[in-house]
Amino acid sequence: MSLMKSSTGAWTTDQIATMARLRDAALQDSYALSELRHLTDNIGPRLSGSPQAQQAVEYVAAEMRALGAEVQLEKTLVPHWVRGVETGELLNWPGQTPGTTQKIVLTALGGSGATPAEGLQADVLVVNSFDQVKQLPPNAAKGKILLFNERFDKQLAAQGNGGAAYGKAVVYRAAGPIVAASVGAAAVLVRSVGGADYRLPHTGATLPNLDGRPLPAAAVTSEDADLLANLSQQGQVRMRLTLTPQTLPHVESYNVIANWKGSEHPEQVVIVSGHLDSWDLGTGALDDGAGVVVSMETIHLLKQLEIHPKRTVRFIAWMDEEQGAEGAQTYAKEHANDLLNHVAALESDLGCGHPVGFHFVGKPELEEWMRPVAQSLESIGASTVTHAREVGTDVDPLNEKGVPGFSPAQDSRFYFNYHHTAADTFDKVDARELNENAAVMTVLAYALADSADTAPR
Repeated sequence: MSLMKSSTGAWTTDQIATMARLRDAALQDSYALSELRHLTDNIGPRLSGSPQAQQAVEYVAAEMRALGAEVQLEKTLVPHWVRGVETGELLNWPGQTPGTTQKIVLTALGGSGATPAEGLQADVLVVNSFDQVKQLPPNAAKGKILLFNERFDKQLAAQGNGGAAYGKAVVYRAAGPIVAASVGAAAVLVRSVGGADYRLPHTGATLPNLDGRPLPAAAVTSEDADLLANLSQQGQVRMRLTLTPQTLPHVESYNVIANWKGSEHPEQVVIVSGHLDSWDLGTGALDDGAGVVVSMETIHLLKQLEIHPKRTVRFIAWMDEEQGAEGAQTYAKEHANDLLNHVAALESDLGCGHPVGFHFVGKPELEEWMRPVAQSLESIGASTVTHAREVGTDVDPLNEKGVPGFSPAQDSRFYFNYHHTAADTFDKVDARELNENAAVMTVLAYALADSADTAPR
């Protein structure tokens, strides 16, 4: 028997009309943009464990209370890593002008260990893959600075597959330090995982070494990776690398949870979310301030239009997505016995490029079941429904337990130009596209919270 009972599926014509009202209201509203400006310009970078992250928690909680939502701060322990000095310079290279050095533009990777305060001096060894490391002669990398020169596939990103391009390259950032340590390297450099060549380094997290002693690890700009590769082909290259980060004890932080209570089944929840923490180089406008504020907009519009769906719409601002997703793990553990009441989990964490529709994780029949909802987004060009492997790091633990997951399917051609860089700032946000994403999140959340039956799972 088909899941589609009529052309409007699990929704009445009145509910479809309400989706249109929410969509149109989102396009005209300035709430999300205003909230994003405050998070970025006023509060600033929100690295887990930082004073700014705590200020953001308190600010978002207050804003949710002002809307009349029931707010809870869910305690979670998060990493407290502090960036220190980060410099690089070439000391010796083929064709060097006597008495000169060359600056290498780089930034420490999250979880990086420290060099001596005066820096580490070592020869540079360039490889293009993990397979090349396996083929090195014994001790070839011992005591050296190992550079993984994996290129970000800009053509793939330009075709609209930014996430796939990122996935191919990011494994070197994540696992590079472990592989480098296994062959005795003194430090590791990774070609920045991103698409724009403006001599901007892209930071990001690394996987912890099994022995608990993190290797000094930094991302170099694509231009400087090319420089090191070119010079290394000509002969010996020696550089000084100085990284002085500190890994401090974990500190208490919070997921911000705000419930817009359901009118008939308040115990059943639809999560709408983004992550509140960001890296510290920029102000986290795209990653993931935009995801937080379009989720805030959902509650704002439900209040503004006086809409109370059957089920509770639960806003969550996750903490620590960037350095281990401790907030998501805490939530999954604390709510493990209540996952049957979790109807769906939405997350926005790919900036705010124009949405062409939405992704879903779960049973294949969700595609047809959600078709009427997608049709309500057709007027903004967001009517595609696509099955995906995942829709967000923070909701992934819930999706793995059978909770259907959703996220906007966004234009990702330019997102990784700014991702994890100093250029991730408010000016990169297009107000119209931000509102389009708010429309997708709000319509999805309402539809899932007010459908006649819960989404297939």
